[in-house]
Amino acid sequence: MAICALMIGVHIVNVVTNGVFYQYGIQPRQLPSIWRIFTAPFLHGDIGHLLNNLIGLIIFSILLFVHSLKRYLWSSAFIIVLTGLLVWLFARNALHIGASGWIFGLWSLCIATAWYDRKFINILIALLVVFLYGGMLFGVLPGDPRVSFESHFFGAIAGVVCAFFQARLFKNRM
Repeated sequence: MAICALMIGVHIVNVVTNGVFYQYGIQPRQLPSIWRIFTAPFLHGDIGHLLNNLIGLIIFSILLFVHSLKRYLWSSAFIIVLTGLLVWLFARNALHIGASGWIFGLWSLCIATAWYDRKFINILIALLVVFLYGGMLFGVLPGDPRVSFESHFFGAIAGVVCAFFQARLFKNRM
């Protein structure tokens, strides 16, 4: 996946340059940082953070490729933008980086799609996700102050909203 290669490349350059890219994370309610909703998902605090996000991104992306690449790309863009805007508007004053909001959005999209579009494949995917990754629900709760639970929470909301819009606006078109 080109997205994963890009994330790995960005992380390597960021490590080599002593974190120069961290300035491109989201800083809530600071107007100059609003465009960073597009760069923040590609920045990670350390290799563990990167690997955890890559695993989730790969798994949920594969599950969503069942529908179509076009639908996956539309969903990802929607989730990244809505999550980033909500983090920018409502998150605590801290630097927010990482793809976790995107991943939580894909996670909740896998589940919510079964509710809004009750096809067998969607229900099967939702059951698989709930059974194997249901524990992610706890990631939307505040815990470690170094972790942007706001990105997790708003990402999960964005995934549900995305499923709603897909069911209403794009039924039989994507």
